[in-house]
Amino acid sequence: MAYIPTLKTKYNEEIKPALMAEYNYKTVMQCPRLVKITLNQGLGKAAIADKKVIDKGIEEMTLIAGQRAVATKSKKDISNFKLRRGMPIGVRVTLRGERMYEFLDRLVTASIPRIRDFRGINDKGFDGKGNYTFGISEQIIFPEIDIDKIDRIQGMDITFVTTARTDKEAMSLLKQFGLPFKNQQKSE
Repeated sequence: MAYIPTLKTKYNEEIKPALMAEYNYKTVMQCPRLVKITLNQGLGKAAIADKKVIDKGIEEMTLIAGQRAVATKSKKDISNFKLRRGMPIGVRVTLRGERMYEFLDRLVTASIPRIRDFRGINDKGFDGKGNYTFGISEQIIFPEIDIDKIDRIQGMDITFVTTARTDKEAMSLLKQFGLPFKNQQKSE
């Protein structure tokens, strides 16, 4: 029997029926689902000054994602930043399928609780088409990163691409997966 991630099972058995009831979908295919998770880390000026920063970034992102990361290259020349077209300036990785669910599980259960002074994820990162992006200021929240081997603290953006048609549907889906959004109720 093949391995099935816990969150994938949860999606099929709990989240899908809950969303079907909440939004009165006529068929299961209308139910929004998670398509991919993209991790992106811009290394900026450090990547221009020292080429080893890109290699270190690829190594860290590969550890975090569990999948080989690739360098992102600049698309145009910017003389003020001493940047030429094709120079590596960041690192990215796209997760789909089982690896996506495994990463989401690790993110929700192990990494997000390690963020200092955490009060919930901001709900303003939706793009109007059902996709959500939020930023992490330190890569050391991931347990896969050895804090003693870190040269510099780097942040990253995490994007969740869904098939939801509206931001409300996407937010319901991501809340069901366990993403801790900030409380919307006003304290009295």
